[in-house]
Amino acid sequence: MLNKVLIIGNLVRDPVINFLPSGTQVVEFSIAYNRRFKVNDEWREETHFFDVRAYGRLAETLGTKLFKGYTVVIEGSLRQDRWIDKEGRPQSKVRIVATAVRIIRKPRAEGPIEEEVLPEDTEVGFEERPFSSEDDELPF
Repeated sequence: MLNKVLIIGNLVRDPVINFLPSGTQVVEFSIAYNRRFKVNDEWREETHFFDVRAYGRLAETLGTKLFKGYTVVIEGSLRQDRWIDKEGRPQSKVRIVATAVRIIRKPRAEGPIEEEVLPEDTEVGFEERPFSSEDDELPF
């Protein structure tokens, strides 16, 4: 089975950093994705919000590099959490678990984007640079 997500969105709040009992760092944040579509001759837009979680070395990096207003590309998978609430009703939430994140735009007040890539031995990806025309070229 395939479970792959690739989405571009804007952070709607600063990331929250937590730790698992094992000591593994976890970062959580939410992004907003705007979808534009045309109905008859009128353009409409709807906004969707997604919760994102990252673990380990990626979480450590994202926790210090991301802030509200950043535009990011997130690659990851969907995960569904299920639980029973205090009233005994089943609850469910689907979130994106990030495996790679690229910052493509900072808020205007932040200034230019600097290039930064984690070392090659890092299990998860993080890139902080804008897309270039080279990114548009297909390798075949």
